[in-house]
Amino acid sequence: MAQARTEFAAALNQIASEKGVEVSVVLDAIKMAALAAYKKDLMLRNEPIPEDFEEFTSEVDSVTGGISILHGEENVTPPGFARIAASIAKQVIMQRLNEAERGTILAEYESKIGAVISGSIQRQEGNTFFVDLGRAEGVLPPSEQVHTEMYHQNQRLKFLVKEIRETNRGSEVIVSRSDTNLVKALFALEVPEIQSGAVEIKVIAREAGSRAKIAAVSTQDGVDPVGSLVGQKGVRVQAVIGELGEEKIDIISYSDDPARFIAAALSPAKDIQVRLNEADKIATVTVPQSQLSLAIGKGGQNVRLAAKLTGWKIDIVGAEEPEVIGEQKEEPQAGEAVTVQLPAEETSAEDEKAEATDPNKTEGEAIAEAAEENITQAEQDESKGGELEEDQPAEPQAAADAEADIESADEETEKEKLTEEQGSMEEIPEAERGDLIGDHEPLPSETAPAEDVETKEQEEASEKNQE
Repeated sequence: MAQARTEFAAALNQIASEKGVEVSVVLDAIKMAALAAYKKDLMLRNEPIPEDFEEFTSEVDSVTGGISILHGEENVTPPGFARIAASIAKQVIMQRLNEAERGTILAEYESKIGAVISGSIQRQEGNTFFVDLGRAEGVLPPSEQVHTEMYHQNQRLKFLVKEIRETNRGSEVIVSRSDTNLVKALFALEVPEIQSGAVEIKVIAREAGSRAKIAAVSTQDGVDPVGSLVGQKGVRVQAVIGELGEEKIDIISYSDDPARFIAAALSPAKDIQVRLNEADKIATVTVPQSQLSLAIGKGGQNVRLAAKLTGWKIDIVGAEEPEVIGEQKEEPQAGEAVTVQLPAEETSAEDEKAEATDPNKTEGEAIAEAAEENITQAEQDESKGGELEEDQPAEPQAAADAEADIESADEETEKEKLTEEQGSMEEIPEAERGDLIGDHEPLPSETAPAEDVETKEQEEASEKNQE
């Protein structure tokens, strides 16, 4: 008997420990199962069920494990009911114990709402994921998922316990990955100043999976709220970013001054001027042109998060850039005609080089080539800069100047030739000048030396005398 009592007591304590409930809860489940088994036993024996069956009670001896059915003070327990109850009431007992266990678990997780808990993806049904939280199973609905994250089985993540929701399948623990408070709870795990109360996160604006802005304030002198959240070399904020899947986080100091708070919320933009309309709660922000893209952000995300963070409607206006004082080189505008014209008497460096390398080129030919090149250059400039005005005859004037230069050069060349011929005629002796004009060949006497002619005449005279 002692062994049986010990076995029943040990089994009772073991069940209570496994289910995480009190021993009294297990005994209550057995009592309810005993009444259900007694009712079913009456039906099997074709006996009528009493109308006042709700007044029937059961008793379970926690030491011996004996079960008794009582109608008021009368014991109506049928013979061998313990064996019958054991076979019939097993399912009822387990159901009651599971319900009791679920109630205990829900009470435990209800106290953890708003806290971060670690879990692993267990299975998927449609777009809903079920998470193994240890003692309970959490539900991750599509509305609480981050659209940039991909979930797979046995993936371990941190979740925010959002609520206990009653559904058709009973009470469920709803967990979230997209809730704003998840960021706050993760910082509370990483930053001791938040746990001690020295730093407080006032407000958070988040677009899950992309970017978040956090405004923090210090409640203790000498504590930097931004530095506390960032940590040494960014180790604290990097731990949170790593858990959120590389989501960008901006941390700013909270201020009671709306203008200063709005200017800080638009970071990383700088040099911001804010004008407030208290009646409509609209802030007009003036930003330099160089900071305009930073203030607005990609797709307007930065200004959108700043508006959520501050609670103000923000209108951004670009500031006009100041004019640069000083002389600037005027440049031709598009569509204007640009004309470049060289004087006809001037020659380019290439023309001077050509004259130096070609000694047979006359001055008139050089000037003619220079004039032609000037005309060609003017035509090229006209094609680049635009069409010349119709009342400006550039090409006929250049051609006339070129022809005048060629005629003057030819006259000067003829004069020089005549001068050279006259000089050559004055240098020739008068005896030989006439021979140059004729067409006959010079006689030997004209080209022989004077001494040879006299010697020959003397020899002829002496021969005549001898005859």
